[in-house]
Amino acid sequence: MAEYNHSVFLEREKCKGCTACLKRCPTEAIRIREGHAVINPMHCIDCGECIRVCEQKAKRAVYDKLDELDTSKYLIALPAPSLFGQFNKLTDADYVIQGLLDIGFSDVYEVARGAEIVTEYTRRYMNRAELPLPVISSACPVVVRLIKLRFPTLIKHLLPIIAPMEIAGKYARREALKKHPELKPEDIRTVFISPCPAKVSWAKSTMEDQEVYVDNVVSISEVYFKLIGAMKRDVSPSAASRTGMIGLSWASSGGEASALFNEGYLAADGIENVIQVLDKIETGQLGDVTFVELNACPGGCVGGAMTVENPYIARVRLQSLRRYLPVSMNRLPHKPGEEHETFVPDELIDARPFAYTPPTVTMSRMESIRRMMEIENIYETLPQIDCGSCGAPTCRCFAEDVVRGEASIDDCVVLMREHLKTLLNKNVNS
Repeated sequence: MAEYNHSVFLEREKCKGCTACLKRCPTEAIRIREGHAVINPMHCIDCGECIRVCEQKAKRAVYDKLDELDTSKYLIALPAPSLFGQFNKLTDADYVIQGLLDIGFSDVYEVARGAEIVTEYTRRYMNRAELPLPVISSACPVVVRLIKLRFPTLIKHLLPIIAPMEIAGKYARREALKKHPELKPEDIRTVFISPCPAKVSWAKSTMEDQEVYVDNVVSISEVYFKLIGAMKRDVSPSAASRTGMIGLSWASSGGEASALFNEGYLAADGIENVIQVLDKIETGQLGDVTFVELNACPGGCVGGAMTVENPYIARVRLQSLRRYLPVSMNRLPHKPGEEHETFVPDELIDARPFAYTPPTVTMSRMESIRRMMEIENIYETLPQIDCGSCGAPTCRCFAEDVVRGEASIDDCVVLMREHLKTLLNKNVNS
C-alpha cells in the first residue's frame, strides 16, 4: 500500500502545550514534548478533533487551494452532500451547482449521486448469504482507519465498496469524455469539495497502481465564501441537480442506513460514540443489528472540521431542501454480482493494528510479554489520575512511553512532588 498522507498539520510555533488536544484525541496519538504538541502519524486517523478544540489554532487541515487549481484543465467539481446544508434559506440545490460553474468549474457531478449508487449496491450486498454481521459502512474514512488500527478483527465486517466521492469521480470522468470527445483523460481534473480532513487523506493515499478518481480536494469552508458572492438568488439557475432525497440524506447521521429500508440498523455519530459501538461489536454485545453506520463527526458529515455551519442547523436545512425531491435519481449500472468486482477496494483488506514498536522492527513473543509486564509494573506505581502533566493523555500511555524510551519516569509531576516532599521531610527531621 502507498504511504498514508495525513491532512492534519501542526503549526508548532502556535502551540502552547495546553493539553486540550491531548485529552480529546481518540487514538492517543498526541503527546506534549518540550512545551509543544507532537502528533504520532502511526496513530493519527485525521478525525479533526484536535482542530476543533485547539484554541490557539495550531492545528489545521491541509488541502488544495481553490485559487491554485490548474484552470487550463477541464475542472469537474464533486460537491459533498454536506455543502448544500451550509446556506441559509436555500430552496433549490441548482443555485449551488450554478454557483460552482460561475466560480470557474467546467462541470459539476454531485457526490450525492455516487451515494445513491452505493445505497443500491449495499441493498444488493445485504441480500447475500453468510455475511459477517453486522455489516459496517465504509463511507467514513476515519472509521475505516480506526478499525484498521484498533479493531482489526472487524475488518471483515466493512462494506466492500469504494467511497461515494470516488464513484462520483469515476462517473464524472466517464460523462465528461462522452459529452466532450475532444478531451483526453489527462485534460480532466476532478475536484472533491470536502467537509473533513480525513477525506483529504483518503483521496491522497491511493494504492500503488490504483486508478485515481479524485485529483484534488478543496475545503467546503473555502468554497463557501466563494459561492456566497457568486450565487444569484434572484436569477433562475440553468444548471440542474441530479440527485434525490437519498443522496442528500448522506450528509447527516442516519441518512445512509435509513435509505436501506431495513429496520435492523444502527447509526451513531461522534468519535466517542463510534468507539463505544465498535467495542460492543467486537465483544458481541450489539444484538440483532445487521447494518451499522458510523460517522466520526458530530451529526455526520455536516459536522466536519472543514465546514462552516453548525451541524444541527445544517441538518435542518437539508431536511427542508430535500422535501420535494424524488427518492433517488441514480441507479447501479451493473447486473447483480458484476458490481462487486468493480467497486471492491483492496485497501480495506490491509490491516495495520497498533504496535508498541514500528512495523519495520520485529519482536519476539517473549520480548513482547516482558514489555507488557514492565508497562503494568510501571503503571501500578503511577498515581493513575490521568492529569496529562507528563505530556501523555493517560498514566497507562505514560507507562508505555517510558518502556519505549520516549519518556522518563521523572516526567511524572505527581511522583516528583512526592519524592521532593520525602526529601524535604528527611532534611527537616535530620
